[in-house]
Amino acid sequence: MNAFPAALAKAAHGLDIAWDATVPREVRRHIRTGDYRGHTGGLARGYVQANLAILPRDYADEFLRFCQRNPKPCPLLAVSEPGDPRLPGLAEDLDIRTDISSYRVFRDGEYDGDVVNIEDLWQEDFVVFALGCSFSFEEPLVDAGLRLRHWEDGSVCPMFLTDIECAPAGRFRGRMVVSMRPFTPADAIKAVQITSRYPRVHGAPVHLSMPELIGIEDVGRAWQGDDPVLTADEMPVFWACGVTPQVAIRSARPPLAITHTPAHMLVTDRRNASLAVG
Repeated sequence: MNAFPAALAKAAHGLDIAWDATVPREVRRHIRTGDYRGHTGGLARGYVQANLAILPRDYADEFLRFCQRNPKPCPLLAVSEPGDPRLPGLAEDLDIRTDISSYRVFRDGEYDGDVVNIEDLWQEDFVVFALGCSFSFEEPLVDAGLRLRHWEDGSVCPMFLTDIECAPAGRFRGRMVVSMRPFTPADAIKAVQITSRYPRVHGAPVHLSMPELIGIEDVGRAWQGDDPVLTADEMPVFWACGVTPQVAIRSARPPLAITHTPAHMLVTDRRNASLAVG
């Protein structure tokens, strides 16, 4: 498997996508108009997708420090000016209020539901943070011949809450969330080598095998995403995950904060290859 064909992308989302899902601008346009509300894995192949955190200005400096102190789960790609819904470094036509297929809303740190548009929730003091996403390193994994089960069956990559404590910053603190992909030992070595070249999208894994050592009691039951399936010859490999900020937001308890719904990412015009090092 060395590609993610358009037909598989359609099957993965359960939709007959009649538009060109390989073009980021087209993906955003169809999300903006409400024509597409599914998860974004496999769409706009070759382009960076980003995690999202939107916070009031009073919390932004502390969250920025939290990201700087925890670059594995929170690799910063872009930060907006207060009140500006644009991120021109990622796409010229982007409007963060409409261009994500599902947003997660938190009030006073508590989950308050998912919505498909945040124009009515937008505040003039909001600061937007775009963070690197593992979708960007999954492409080179597949190009190297490694199989990703959630790509093949259209599921959402499993995520787990660990007992790894993040470095605190002001009101932001919490445990790291990880995403998991099963590999044979030989493929796990290749995956470490490949993903280490992408530090701005979580980089190399934080843990391999023995999930109980990082506080995961049952690797067969995901904390978020779909429950994984591991064959007898596979081990779980864990990467830092961009859902970690949602844990920190619960701790900081801002009056209103908005993130992406897991797997519903911000699709940008930036190329994945631009994030590679070495």
